[in-house]
Amino acid sequence: MVTKREPGKVERIAADIRDKIERRVLAPGSRLPGVPQLQKQHDIAYQTAREVYGLLEDEGLVFSRRGKGTFVSLVIGKMMSDRTMRYLPALREAGGAVGAFEAEMRAMGLEPKDAIVTIGRDVPPKKVADIFEMHHRAKTLKRERIMPVGIPGDAEALEVVQVATSWFPQDVVDACPVLAEYETGIGGSKSRMAEAGFRQVRLREEIEVRSPTKEEADALGIPVEQAVLEITHKGLTAEGRIVEICLHVLPRSKWKLAYEWVIDSPETG
Repeated sequence: MVTKREPGKVERIAADIRDKIERRVLAPGSRLPGVPQLQKQHDIAYQTAREVYGLLEDEGLVFSRRGKGTFVSLVIGKMMSDRTMRYLPALREAGGAVGAFEAEMRAMGLEPKDAIVTIGRDVPPKKVADIFEMHHRAKTLKRERIMPVGIPGDAEALEVVQVATSWFPQDVVDACPVLAEYETGIGGSKSRMAEAGFRQVRLREEIEVRSPTKEEADALGIPVEQAVLEITHKGLTAEGRIVEICLHVLPRSKWKLAYEWVIDSPETG
């Protein structure tokens, strides 16, 4: 038997919840009724209740946490990431930050929480191996971070806004062993690499829109049907060597990216 969608109910109930979120009747980080509760409150089918939250998730207004429920997003609207400026040493080390992400979140008024960090040697994705000119079965250092943020003064509010996985050539890791440690210190891995003789002077980024893997969707608290942005971030030395590749996975509904370039010199005289 095919369950028929109840026309109009999804949009009407979602509009009511959306209005309460936008008016701050439902505060950022607050827990929403579970799907069975929503179903009972509005006398709707279970699938209809799921579609209500699915619509709001796609708009970036709510997110889910496995085993804990559905919550109001900590940021209503999209976060702006200034990709031109965020990696400058003065910014990524601002206030003792341990890298660009922490500094960026604090500047937005959010509080970075302890990331779930997985460090080890692994076979990188083909595009990473190709850039590093590695054998397709060779392993190198991988730093994977599931990166949550919170609201200052609210210990319960928590939302994962990014999954980032960094890869480094083995000789760079040998020269900079702190890359294999959980804490990399003020300024993060880029500052430690600079101290070890692998200072990055240029960055290159490629952006794709794709579907998340199930693991990424679970980590980000989004439906697997919702698109993500994948940024392939490459750090280059003065000699033009790529010494770091980071794959950033961001919910499309939560982020927008800003870039600025100089394309001509100002006229003088």
